[in-house]
Amino acid sequence: MQLRRRSFIKYASLAAAGNLAGMRPFGALNALAATTPDYKALVCIFLYGGNDANNMVIPTDTAGYGRYSSVRTAGGSSIALAQNTLLGLNGVNYGLHPSLPEIQSLYNSGAAALITNVGTLTQPLTKAQYQAGTANPSNLYSHPDQQEEWQNAAASGVTTTGWAGRVSDVLSGSYNTSATIPMVTSVAGDTLFCNGVSTTPVSVSPGNLGGASCSEGSECSARQTAAQSLITFNSGVSLITADDHITSNAYSYAATLTAATKSVTPLTTVFPATGLGAQLKQISQIIQVRAALGVQRQIFFCGIGNFDTHSNQVALQASLLSQISPAMLAFYNSTTEMGIANQVTSFTMSDFARTFQPNSNTGTDHAWGSHHIVFGGAVKGGSLYGTFPSLVLGGTDDSGTNGRWIPSTGSVQYAATLASWFGVPANQLATVFPNIGTFATANLGFV
Repeated sequence: MQLRRRSFIKYASLAAAGNLAGMRPFGALNALAATTPDYKALVCIFLYGGNDANNMVIPTDTAGYGRYSSVRTAGGSSIALAQNTLLGLNGVNYGLHPSLPEIQSLYNSGAAALITNVGTLTQPLTKAQYQAGTANPSNLYSHPDQQEEWQNAAASGVTTTGWAGRVSDVLSGSYNTSATIPMVTSVAGDTLFCNGVSTTPVSVSPGNLGGASCSEGSECSARQTAAQSLITFNSGVSLITADDHITSNAYSYAATLTAATKSVTPLTTVFPATGLGAQLKQISQIIQVRAALGVQRQIFFCGIGNFDTHSNQVALQASLLSQISPAMLAFYNSTTEMGIANQVTSFTMSDFARTFQPNSNTGTDHAWGSHHIVFGGAVKGGSLYGTFPSLVLGGTDDSGTNGRWIPSTGSVQYAATLASWFGVPANQLATVFPNIGTFATANLGFV
């Protein structure tokens, strides 16, 4: 019940102080980071709703594109992309969705890689084992369950911690010992991914590091003073005292981040004026002041929604991908501007992919194995990693008959590869990823 207790404390804080003060949630005041010459950062970009990876990475050879087109145009519900619109990738017979030119540029320059057919698994799984119910992940095709299982890297049931939080638990004693904020920061609200056992994350509002706002003119200052005075009151009740401690930390983190970011010249990199653009810009601003924050290691979480494309998918996905692609390139460019591109690795996660076979509403339904983007100077880019599905309905890669690909790579392997680069020792990987020992390799070699 640890996660629920933490959430209760968070919302108790809002009632005890934030609401009385007429300000936004105190959870938005939190923020963390870390740095030294050995600085490294991981940035998770979550695509909420289940991105259709089958229309993100597409075979361009005659046979492969033919299999793709024949299924995705069947039944009068075509969602196939024209072959001549696909963005070519150097050295492979695959192309990207036409809304991803910036990702194409990163891939072809060696700064991005594609990890294919990744999904939640507790162990390697064949079609026969899946159909026999052998070690299948729990609650497949469910948005909330699969979001949690990607974020906890357990692929089975509900946990109170996420893998970033557990990385923080393992590494905080070795790194960030003089940090003024925690190791894990979310710019997209409270998420399981960020929660640890012995460490806690912080959350900031993009463009509003102070995290509190007031629309009542001259009364704002008095309201904030009243709210801050509440947290110094000793109630004698342990839950309220713990809540007051969290709220006090929130004010402290807000002041620390605001002062640090105001003390430096803003980066010149231009970010797109989108929600994801604002989130990644905020992350780059926090990374810029890593030395002032005393951090060596940082993990960030951001996200974008509406990938649940059950209808009108072609237009909807094109709009969404056209938002993530320039935002990702801008973020990479900001790390280059700071001279730390080799020290920051960014990656996507999503609930699941979508059925290869379209539904009757020119959309797709919930599926399983998906493709993901990893980018940064340390990435061994310009390559596809993993095993691409055969794109045959009812084939050996299909869990049924609609093109729900059984993952050939576990999301836990994907996460463990990133964690290893970040500094988690090999002998501690099982602490962070309890299922990693069921796979032949814990490192996919893409970074």
